[in-house]
Amino acid sequence: MKLVILGGGFGGLRLARKLSNKPGFDITLIDKFNFHQFQPLFYQVATAGLDASNISFPLRKVFHNSKNIRFRMAMVTQILAAHNKIVTNIGEFDYDALVIATGADTNFFGNQNMADHALPMKNTLEALQLRYKLLQNFETAINTKDEQTIQQLMNIVVVGGGPTGVELSGAIADMKKYVLPKDYPELDFTKMKIYLLEGSDKLLRNMSAKSSDESKKYLEKMGVTVLTNTLLKDYDGEKITLQNGDTIITKMVIWAAGIKGNVPEGIDKSLIAGGNRIKTDRQCKVMDSTNIFAIGDVAYMEEPAWPYGHPQVAPVAMQMADLMANNLRRIEMKSNKDALEEFVYNDKGNMATVGRNLAVVDMPKPKLHFNGFPAWMIWMGLHLMLILGVKNRFFVFSNWLYNYLTYDQNLRLIFKDVYTKRK
Repeated sequence: MKLVILGGGFGGLRLARKLSNKPGFDITLIDKFNFHQFQPLFYQVATAGLDASNISFPLRKVFHNSKNIRFRMAMVTQILAAHNKIVTNIGEFDYDALVIATGADTNFFGNQNMADHALPMKNTLEALQLRYKLLQNFETAINTKDEQTIQQLMNIVVVGGGPTGVELSGAIADMKKYVLPKDYPELDFTKMKIYLLEGSDKLLRNMSAKSSDESKKYLEKMGVTVLTNTLLKDYDGEKITLQNGDTIITKMVIWAAGIKGNVPEGIDKSLIAGGNRIKTDRQCKVMDSTNIFAIGDVAYMEEPAWPYGHPQVAPVAMQMADLMANNLRRIEMKSNKDALEEFVYNDKGNMATVGRNLAVVDMPKPKLHFNGFPAWMIWMGLHLMLILGVKNRFFVFSNWLYNYLTYDQNLRLIFKDVYTKRK
C-alpha cells in the first residue's frame, strides 16, 4: 500500500511510527516543518522557560531505522482525489491511501485587525516571536519617558481562557514576580497589568467547575486580572476595545481564543464542518471517500458520547492514529472490511498548569480531582513522558529543575532578525 500521511504532529507521527517496518506499506510522511513540535509546551518557549530545541525533534531522526518511511518537507497545495494524487510545492505524490493529519491553526474569526496586530502561538516560530516581542517591549520601556507609552508596553492581554490562555497568563505572572524586576530594575512592575479575557462565564470550560474556580483563584492571587463574560471587539495595536465599550491600552495582545482545522485544498466544501474540520465516519474515513482519511484536530467525527465532535487535543489524535494503524493493516491484508474498527474516544482526563506549584487535574474514571502541588507534579510527569527523545526529556527536566531552584530562566534572548520579521 502506497500510504501518504500529511502532517507530523501527534496523530501523523504516531501513525507513521505504528506502521514503521510493517510489511506491505510504502509510506511518505509530508510536513511543512522538518521537526515534530510538542505543542503543550509552546507557552514555556514563549516565556523563556524552555528553548525551542527542547520541545522539537527532527522527523528524519525518528525514522533512522525505518525501511519503509520517507520524509519530505513540503507545503501541500491541493488534493486531487479523483486521481489519487496530492500536489505540493516540490512535486506530486501518488497514493493508494491518504491520511490527513494537518492539525489546526489560529482562528481570528474574521477579525483582520486581530490577525494583523495580535500574536498567535500555534507553532515554534510563533512562540519564539512572542518571546522576542515580550522582551523587546521591556527594552523599549526603559528608554521611554512618556508614562502612557510605558504603561502600554508593560500591559499584556491574553485572549482566551482555555488551557493555553491560563498557562500563558500564569507563566507571565511568574516572570513578573521572580524575573522581570531583577532584569529591569528601572521599571515599576507594580504598574504592570496582566489581563486574561474569556468570552464565556468560566475558565477551562472543558474541565470541571472546581478546576475552573481554582484556576481563577490561583491566577487572581498571582496578580492576573481575570475577566469572564468579556468579548474583545477590536485591537489597533495600541489599545483593545471590548464589546461593552471599555478599553485597555496595550502593545501586546496574545491570541489564544480559537483554532481552525488546516484543511488542504481539494476537499469538497460540503464536507467542512464548524471550526473548519473535515467530516469523517467512525472509521476516520472522509465522507464520500473510499481511501482518504482524517485524524486529529482537522477531523470532525460524531459519536454518541461526543455528538458535536471531539476536543482538539493530543490524546484524540493519538488514539485515532492507533485505530488507523490497525484498520490500514486490515485493508492492506484485504481482510473483511466490515471488520474495521470504529473509533471510541477514551477520555483519560484534562489538566492545566497555572504557575509554580499550581495546577488542576480532572480524571473521569475513577472520578478524581487534584489541585495545587500534587496536580503540578502529575502535569510535569505526564508531559515529560510524552516528549520525544531521551535528550529532550533530559534538557526539559534540567531546565525545570534549574528554574525551580533558582526562580529564574536563562533563555531571555532577543534575536533581532527573527523578531523584526514579525514586526
